Amino acid sequence: MRKAIVFLGPPGAGKGTHAKEISNILNIPHISTGDIFRDAVKNQTEIGKKVKEYLDSGKLVPDELVWAVVEERLNKEDCKNGFILDGFPRTIPQAEMLEEFLRKNNTVIKVIYLDAPDELVVERLSSRRICKNCGAIYNIISMPPKEDNKCDVCGGELYQRSDDQPEVIKKRLDTYYQETKSLIDFYNSKSLMYTISVKKEREEIVEEILKVVKNGTEE
Repeated sequence: MRKAIVFLGPPGAGKGTHAKEISNILNIPHISTGDIFRDAVKNQTEIGKKVKEYLDSGKLVPDELVWAVVEERLNKEDCKNGFILDGFPRTIPQAEMLEEFLRKNNTVIKVIYLDAPDELVVERLSSRRICKNCGAIYNIISMPPKEDNKCDVCGGELYQRSDDQPEVIKKRLDTYYQETKSLIDFYNSKSLMYTISVKKEREEIVEEILKVVKNGTEE
């Protein structure tokens, strides 16, 4: 049976990192809504043009339009055996649209909540550095580059995002908890959510995620 894996968790919990790892292991695409939004806008698709109008005006993109972008991506050939969602859903209406799509397409969903204490999030994000050229991500504490401030992949200069400053991170966390509490309650009420603490070794976290994903599904 086709699998849909949704990663939830505060910023800095490692959603993108673990989603990529699981994607490689299970050979199913890791879909970041931020990436597909950027691609849709860049490629000037009809949906992309509509998204751009909202982004340019500083308005929130409506749930229906967000879903249109995501659904377009989920209907591509590489998603036929399953997919991983990172950054979607963010609201109850989005979760309900996804639920209906999964029901129609005979797809089982597992929601992984990566639980990270606030102090760990602040430490991780404030230590994050990104390559200006290729976008490779480093952490000066846990995953530093071989040379200071220089990307191992392309040699580009590394920088710190403005929203990775400690005081900004705390505000981001407050916003995250306000916005996602109802979503967490939604999935908990359906017994679809599995909480995994990130205060463990990376390999152990991946092992736990795979155990959750494979439990109750056909190999």
